[in-house]
Amino acid sequence: MRLVVQRSGPLRGEIRPPSDKSLTHRAYMFASIADGPSEISNPLTGEDCESTVRCMEALGARIESVGRARKVFPLPALMQPEGELDCGNSGTTMRLLSGIVASYPIDVTLVGDASLSRRPMKRIAEPLRLMGAKVYGDVPPLRVAGSGELKAIDYQSPVASAQIKSCVLLAGLRAQGQTWVTEPTLSRDHTERMLRACGVEVSSEILAQGGHRVGVKGWSRPSGFQLSVPGDISSAAFWLVAAAMVAGSSVRLAGIGVNPTRTGVLDVFGQAGLPIGQALLAEALGEPVADLEVLHGEGKGFRIEGELVPRLIDEIPVLAVLATQLHGESVIRDARELKVKESDRIAKVVEGLRSMGAKIEALDDGMAIEGPAPLSGTRIQADGDHRIAMAFAIAGLIAEGETAIEGAESIATSYPNFLDDLARLQS
Repeated sequence: MRLVVQRSGPLRGEIRPPSDKSLTHRAYMFASIADGPSEISNPLTGEDCESTVRCMEALGARIESVGRARKVFPLPALMQPEGELDCGNSGTTMRLLSGIVASYPIDVTLVGDASLSRRPMKRIAEPLRLMGAKVYGDVPPLRVAGSGELKAIDYQSPVASAQIKSCVLLAGLRAQGQTWVTEPTLSRDHTERMLRACGVEVSSEILAQGGHRVGVKGWSRPSGFQLSVPGDISSAAFWLVAAAMVAGSSVRLAGIGVNPTRTGVLDVFGQAGLPIGQALLAEALGEPVADLEVLHGEGKGFRIEGELVPRLIDEIPVLAVLATQLHGESVIRDARELKVKESDRIAKVVEGLRSMGAKIEALDDGMAIEGPAPLSGTRIQADGDHRIAMAFAIAGLIAEGETAIEGAESIATSYPNFLDDLARLQS
């Protein structure tokens, strides 16, 4: 699919971005291993989360649609699937599900599309092997021969990664003893919050020498739950950036999850001097929810590094677009993880923005951007990466001429109504 975007007039109005992808994935998985039925309202219906639905159904869960909700009826234990588990483009599905199936006496092969098949899985395979599971393959396809007798480990994760942490903790739910994961900084903590809200005893501590440690007791099972999934702040970030850049804009984003481990984008806006209004509403299974409001404004360069990186790793492509319009230099460091996402996002962002006229330099672990710089439309190859496609669609809103994005069908993996919401804000 080829998406053509042109310079936009002011963006105005209120939208509710798609429901949070991370929470939707976890809700389906946790409900499928819970001790009773669950109901998930307003789940994200993008392709990634539907891959999780299909995988959990193949493992024995019964999942029924009731209006805008899904009811999940688990079995006492996961069953051997008849074929491979197709995770599509979803790294979250493959990595978290590997931890779950590793703790059951079943033999499962997890596969994915061409993009997912290039992504590294050694980072989860190693701790699962230490726990006693047999894992074959360090890139997909990944075969996991699980065990009903995993042993607990105290795992030192080399990077702050919610997917690694979640994989190990989920395997630990059925392991002998208490499983711990230590990471250099706190990554997004949806798994811990949701498990606690489902009655699982979760321990956590900040270490004196730096880093964060979290653990679960073995032979713990989540309780059934009800969840209305809040909006995804990673999806909201595209409109936060668009409204800040497009003159005359005023956008309100309703019902957004503002988990502190995910709100790094709000911190960057604060650095840049671009205020965002925030009105807290409620909590959903341990997750805070708020309305956000942003206006067009002039801002200054920002710096992203260290502990801030895990709190906004998925938002970096569109924040790089924002940086092209800020006064001064913006620097992004400690973001090597971007190289092993759906594409090498450092290379794709630098190549694309440079072709649009931005002053941008690739660093070994990030990028440096000097602004403001006028942008011109160009041709972008998204290479199956939904966040690259959407980031350059936002860039096209302030560029002269047409910005043509090839491979824009990838947007459907996380934001099926992206173009509809853009049209609504432009009307």
